[in-house]
Amino acid sequence: MGEKLPDAALDTIFRTARSYNGYLDRAVSTEDLHAIWDLMKFGPTSANQLPARLVWCTTDAAKEKLAACASGTNAPKIKAAPVTVIIGMDENFHELLPELFPHADAKSWFVGNEALRKTSAMRNGTLQGAYFIIAARALGFDTGPMSGFNNEAVDAAFFAETPHVKSNFISTLGYGDPATIFERLPRPAFDRFNRID
Repeated sequence: MGEKLPDAALDTIFRTARSYNGYLDRAVSTEDLHAIWDLMKFGPTSANQLPARLVWCTTDAAKEKLAACASGTNAPKIKAAPVTVIIGMDENFHELLPELFPHADAKSWFVGNEALRKTSAMRNGTLQGAYFIIAARALGFDTGPMSGFNNEAVDAAFFAETPHVKSNFISTLGYGDPATIFERLPRPAFDRFNRID
């Protein structure tokens, strides 16, 4: 059983954390990317599926290629960020279940059921995308998750050799510039969107 985190940690991860539109001129190292993965990979997924496949765009060429698939104001955000991450999902994740979940013949649950694989990859890959945001914040970074891009174009540009991997969402990553955020948007109280039966 873990211990309750102090308020400062909860602020870092949730309460005062924000989605950033721009970043300070501070580098994010390859070691930092490994550290984020090494934390986020421990977030739970069903039967340890781990369907997320991440592409960390760190070079100008990679960011330009991704920006060409983005809409509206997202392209300049992608190009200006130290790193932009594509959170993809492997719809053939079940092929690795004998290694990742050896307690049962979990692969057989998904063989011949493409619809179930797609649903499960989306659900658990999205969970892993959320774990990415939490891990990045916990390690002192800021993120700017976004969905304003052409998924088919991203898949063609970055996953052409692995067509069973599909893009889910993307996120910028770095040390956020406070001048690029809006005022905090509403976060309703419990009774607004919850019920206890």
